[in-house]
Amino acid sequence: MADDTVARQGSGHSSGQAARRGPEPPDLSEKGGNKDGQPQHSNERLFMQFVAFGGCTDPAPLANDLERARISGVLYEDANDPRGVGLLTFNETPDYFLDRVRPVLNGPGFSGLALKPEYTMLGRTYSIGYEPDLPEVLLHRPKRTVLNPAWKWAVWYPLRRAGKFAQLPADEQRVILAEHGTIGMSFGVGDYAHDIRLACHGLDRDDNDFVIGLIGKELYPLSALVQTMRKTQQTSLYLERLGPFFVGRALWQSVQ
Repeated sequence: MADDTVARQGSGHSSGQAARRGPEPPDLSEKGGNKDGQPQHSNERLFMQFVAFGGCTDPAPLANDLERARISGVLYEDANDPRGVGLLTFNETPDYFLDRVRPVLNGPGFSGLALKPEYTMLGRTYSIGYEPDLPEVLLHRPKRTVLNPAWKWAVWYPLRRAGKFAQLPADEQRVILAEHGTIGMSFGVGDYAHDIRLACHGLDRDDNDFVIGLIGKELYPLSALVQTMRKTQQTSLYLERLGPFFVGRALWQSVQ
């Protein structure tokens, strides 16, 4: 009788454990607006990495190395360092930076240069939640922007928001972000500047939140855009850190 009681107690305990549910795994997909009446979800995103070097007196051989290796990216001449260069590369998988880009950077051309780790940036494209075409936003538009042969000038920089921004109500956050978005769209409509926005949470040595790229035909509008953004609530009240800024002009752009 005692053994039977123990058995029944153990059986009930096991079924109770089986019925108890733990936390659900998070949905990590990017989400957009409805398309053909259906919500959009995507697990595709573009990773972009920027690295800068000093000690380069002739960047042309570097461009040849990148071309031969069929690297997807852009090589910039540093406007603030007469022997500086910057390299932007991108792919849908981060393995690309180790399997394809790393061997080129350890080759004869790049390995003789001095890495500037303060300019190293790694980020991923992301959605806000209402985009009408997720693949366009996450994959195609960023590539077209950095590879446009008419848009040679670029300013790349990281930023970190102050923690108090995350504590604001969602509606208030949207108003603050919309102010930034409206300014960016107005510069884009005028073909003055086109932006790349990447999330870099946990990917940045200095714990930044985002990587920003401003791309355009001329340098002055890119500077003017940063100046205009200074007056917004997000920049003036809710940014903890901004920069350093890399300013460069494209010397070489891949075909893809």
